[in-house]
Amino acid sequence: MATGSLSKIEYLPYDDGTQTLRQIKGYPRSWTRTPAQPLIERPLTLSETTGPIGLERRLEINQGDLSCVVPGGPRAIGQFISVAGRVFDEDGAPIAGAVIEIWQANAAGKYIHQLDRHQAPLDPNFTGQGRFLTGAEGQYEFRTIKPGGYPVMESDWWWRPPHIHFSIFGPSWMNRFVTQIFFPGEPLNESDLLLNGVVDLEARQRLLFQPQPTKVGALNILEFRLDFVLRGKHSTPALD
Repeated sequence: MATGSLSKIEYLPYDDGTQTLRQIKGYPRSWTRTPAQPLIERPLTLSETTGPIGLERRLEINQGDLSCVVPGGPRAIGQFISVAGRVFDEDGAPIAGAVIEIWQANAAGKYIHQLDRHQAPLDPNFTGQGRFLTGAEGQYEFRTIKPGGYPVMESDWWWRPPHIHFSIFGPSWMNRFVTQIFFPGEPLNESDLLLNGVVDLEARQRLLFQPQPTKVGALNILEFRLDFVLRGKHSTPALD
């Protein structure tokens, strides 16, 4: 819960067990991403806490189907899935009009990125990224291809399990939540350093998609669901 004036915003503290470890053995980047010195507090200005507004106009918004590059075009290779859910604040109020970004590997575990050195093929019909808005009740939905696992090239053993990255923007650039959501039942979940960096088991479960009942029809697609809670006791853990 936020309290105080614009110059000082305070929140109820997190239980560290519900958040990923700041420093993870075997994951060197976690050591460089954690501040070595106490943070320097400075007042937040009105422009930082209230803007810029209209992010949906400043950022390119997709139609919600990431399984093809252009609407009606060839579909990417892999398992067709849909992901739906809602975004809430800590009091259970839906967050409408929030910009959600997602990015992910393709079905072979390959990102379109110059730093991805994994020798897996790119898919010409898949970019692995998109943005869309939450509705009036905080709802969102998109279609995509289930991502594949991939090796961490700086390691001689570590493979990342299938996962999708989420970034949720609030009313200003200062309000941004970033995490990764994983698929239940994946063997690589048991050894992933980032997922298991959330030591509280119940909190870790909040980083897993919830599979929905299967069905067969004109559009054969596996459905998953996840609701995001952005702060409070039942918040979704942040995972960079």
